[in-house]
Amino acid sequence: MTAESAAATPGPGRPVRGSSTGRPVMALLDLIGRRWALRVLWELHSATHPVTFRDLRARCDNMSSSLLTRRLRELTETRLVERADAGYTLTESGNRLLGHLRPISAWADSWSAELGVERPRGD
Repeated sequence: MTAESAAATPGPGRPVRGSSTGRPVMALLDLIGRRWALRVLWELHSATHPVTFRDLRARCDNMSSSLLTRRLRELTETRLVERADAGYTLTESGNRLLGHLRPISAWADSWSAELGVERPRGD
């Protein structure tokens, strides 16, 4: 069992990696910095309709079912993702977060181009 799997879901006010006080920004960075968490959010953000567990797993390069279950539980618990009748979607809060990450994504694309690295396909 890893330290991550034994730890509680990161959230403001709880100790997280890098912050004994659980500052909100540190809790967020701990949460989205977990393996596959940001990818799950990004795939849900790019979807035009609720995404089933199976489809989400396929969109995430067939990550393990147990890890996807854990990430969805954490992202649901922190109210970034919700379970709809037809699958998973981002909450209003999750959509706002991804909207704030778009400028970082644009910056990363520019940075990659400056370094002469082509943008990988699919991500």
